[in-house]
Amino acid sequence: MTTPPTPPLPVHGTVPLRARWESWMRELIESPQQVTGLTSRYGSPVNALNPAPLRHNAQELLDAGASHGVETQVFFARKANKALCFVDAAREAELGVDVASENELRQVLSREVAPERIILSAAIKTESLLRLAVSQGVTISCDSRAESARIAAIAQDLRTTARVAPRLAPDPAHLPPTRFGEKLRAWRQVEWPESLLVAGVHVHLHGYSEADRRTALAEAISLVEHLRAVGQPAGFIDIGGGVPMSYLESREQWENYLECIASQRAGTGEPFTWKSDPLSDTYPFWQEPTRGEWLDLLLSGKVTGYGQAGQALRERDIALHLEPGRSLLDGCGVILSEVNFLKERSDGLPLIGAAINRTQCRTAADDILLDPLLVPTAGPEGEVDRVPRTGFVVGAYCIEDEVILRRELDFPAGIAVGDTLAIPNTAGYFMHILESASHQIPLARNVYFDGSEWVADDIDAA
Repeated sequence: MTTPPTPPLPVHGTVPLRARWESWMRELIESPQQVTGLTSRYGSPVNALNPAPLRHNAQELLDAGASHGVETQVFFARKANKALCFVDAAREAELGVDVASENELRQVLSREVAPERIILSAAIKTESLLRLAVSQGVTISCDSRAESARIAAIAQDLRTTARVAPRLAPDPAHLPPTRFGEKLRAWRQVEWPESLLVAGVHVHLHGYSEADRRTALAEAISLVEHLRAVGQPAGFIDIGGGVPMSYLESREQWENYLECIASQRAGTGEPFTWKSDPLSDTYPFWQEPTRGEWLDLLLSGKVTGYGQAGQALRERDIALHLEPGRSLLDGCGVILSEVNFLKERSDGLPLIGAAINRTQCRTAADDILLDPLLVPTAGPEGEVDRVPRTGFVVGAYCIEDEVILRRELDFPAGIAVGDTLAIPNTAGYFMHILESASHQIPLARNVYFDGSEWVADDIDAA
């Protein structure tokens, strides 16, 4: 009988990217019994969640705003993770919630989030969604002048006043073009009817640059000043999401990865991705500054025509709203997936088959650039022979390119059928933004740690 392995077992890419792990994640994967209990009860994969880090992640942003004397409000971007435990955590922390669909709005209202703490930012707004938002007093991010007219008509029909925030599309001469919102000139031409109250201004920006947000602030402040001049209160500027976070422990490993992938693309380096995938579109998995330091940098910087950003907002009594998703969920989730088979591709390439499909651990980007760990859950302790293996993790869809992590992974302590892959820090977007029940494979179950035990999240009963 072999000596039982000490969990978790090491896993690293042939180009390693060591992930950050929260203490609660470590405690979970150091207990094969807990992991087996979750996968046995809820299936594979299972999304293991912990809402506790959300509060201190938000507090970083609130503290940064307060240090500049700027009233700051944080709205959890609900689309980043559908689990209702995060809505409850946001409510308990007195945060707002950003919703992007009628179902999201109904669920958030049912969790007793106050309407004044909700903003509706859906790209497509049906008549029933708008009527619900208007009737409940939810602020609506208004994407166009035509949409503002629709909202005004609904408010008039309901004999109420709708709260809106016109969505500003920054000048494409200064920032990349966007499908969201309308330009400053267009919004200045609107004659706001009595059925609409303009509560603030909304901006949607791609990427994570604080400098881009300062560029957008110049136009947003100008629009606020115009709105106030025509009798609207316009008390806030909402700069949306894009608050950066960092997934990795090591800047050096990230820089090494960038060098290796550049060499692979150029044909001068050893391939280490599936079919030499160039991974051209990926999130910056290591970056700084993040969250509070990033917001401090933003508020300390200059806004063209208005001076220092924080001072410009403070002197005009303009609140700053943010809608983080990914960075608010930093440290809040782990995907657990059982190893189903070990085999070779027809050309001999080693494969690790995992009970998960690629939509259950994927965003719109090309890959997740961090290394998982392995929990030794295969068979009785000490009775499993694990053989070291280097290969690719493939998934459940009947597609040749059904690959879960597109980088080659090394399992130096071995791997066995029945072990469990643990993929960390996946609560933000990876679990749900693209998930599909194709092949009639059930969606992953969602469970959260409530401080004493693991509990099924109510979203799976919704």
